[in-house]
Amino acid sequence: MRRVREILRYRFGDGLGYKAISHRVGAAPSTVRETLRRVAAAELSWPLGEDVSDAVLEAALYRAAGIKTGHRRCPEPNWPGVHRELKRKHVTLQIVWDEYIAEHPDGYRYSRFCDLYRGWAAKLPVTMRQSHAGGDKLFVDYAGDKLGVVIDRLTGEVRDAHIFVAVLGGSSLSYAQAAWTETLPDWIDCHVQALAAFGGAPALFVPDNAKVAVIKACLYDPQVNRSYAEMAAYYDSAVLPTRPRRPRDKGKVEACVLIVERWLFGRLRHRVFYSLAELNAAIAELMADLNDRRVMRAFGQTRRQMFETVDKPALKALPLEPYVFAEWRIRRAGLDYHVEIERHFYSVPYRFAREQVEARVTARTIELYHKGERIAAHMRGSGNGRHTTVPEHMPSSHRRFADWTIERITREAEAIGPCAALLCEKILADRPHPEQGFRACLGIVRLAKSFGQPRVEAACSRALDIGARTYGSVKSILDKGLDRFAATGPATDRTSDWSIDHPNIRGSRYYH
Repeated sequence: MRRVREILRYRFGDGLGYKAISHRVGAAPSTVRETLRRVAAAELSWPLGEDVSDAVLEAALYRAAGIKTGHRRCPEPNWPGVHRELKRKHVTLQIVWDEYIAEHPDGYRYSRFCDLYRGWAAKLPVTMRQSHAGGDKLFVDYAGDKLGVVIDRLTGEVRDAHIFVAVLGGSSLSYAQAAWTETLPDWIDCHVQALAAFGGAPALFVPDNAKVAVIKACLYDPQVNRSYAEMAAYYDSAVLPTRPRRPRDKGKVEACVLIVERWLFGRLRHRVFYSLAELNAAIAELMADLNDRRVMRAFGQTRRQMFETVDKPALKALPLEPYVFAEWRIRRAGLDYHVEIERHFYSVPYRFAREQVEARVTARTIELYHKGERIAAHMRGSGNGRHTTVPEHMPSSHRRFADWTIERITREAEAIGPCAALLCEKILADRPHPEQGFRACLGIVRLAKSFGQPRVEAACSRALDIGARTYGSVKSILDKGLDRFAATGPATDRTSDWSIDHPNIRGSRYYH
């Protein structure tokens, strides 16, 4: 407007011609002529009044700017529809204009079409200026306020429910769910439920830098929680945290949180629920009303309608089974090649004894990793202090010993003969605990490999006759060949106890 005022001053104040004015203001004579024509059409006089500001002068001279006049008699393009189409992948203004001009051959040329669209888009709300492609991003956050409408049936205490909010960037389709906490298990479960409601997975999850999502916030290389990143990878997605202290990076969900709070909290403030499931059922009804029936004025469509055309075709298909939450823990295998997790011990291959391992813990399974390689997998056991051992994890010497159980020893002794079975039975019965006689019986059974079953059976018979119920006694009888001779002295009942007169046995006097 400064140049317009100079043209008026030179023309009406100094009386200069068009060429002289054009040299002084640096404009073409035709521009000077057109400006003076507009001044005459606006019925302005020189000097201009003090109330004629630059804005008023511009409105008076160029109030018809932006209105295309001429021979074209085509309807105005549907700018909200153009805006929705541009959210689709691989769709550009050139493609949309080609379709427009094919339908309206006398319509706007491409440059004018782009100018008019950008002018329309500039009038959209600030939160809509970010361009979000369909199926690209899912913005997630928790509402700042809690919903205190759930009553514990047992105690009558009113519990606060935290509200998780998720919104798709392309269509603004919104999801809300109540959870008891904002901890990692609830955070992951809310994501899984949201994806099930949307029927697909986005390319990116966009949270803020909350500790549940990001271990270490950084502008350039944030460290995402391992369980959260694993969940995203399960759905073929990734996590893209916002910049620290930049809430506008996720303005989509910030606006959605405000809408959800106003939509839910006011409508549920007088209702009472007795479980989280009841509350979530009520929230689902209200969110369906928000998504399916509330029309967004900027686009003339509901969120559900935009979702069906923009986001749904671009979302990734969900796996057959939903993601199962897993926690990662650092443990060190003990000398017995077992790892303790919640008072239960799980085996790893014996070569990893004393090594540090990573445990992936789910509700049903325990997976153990060493330097990124899975080395063991177990069904989760109760915290009873017991051991879960895979035979293949044991060294060969341990495995051979572990294979011998009391039941197997009894069967092997019966295969040798009745005397051997009876002797083993008495050895096990004489001990305060049967396992204390385990090794003695195992040694007697193994003597059959060196001396043969008939001799071991005869030695066991002699040991029963003389009341010798130890492995050493049977071994001594075999070494000295006493199994080939009948026991000296009167026949005795094999169930009675007799002492053995032998120089290697101390006797009762020694212990006095």
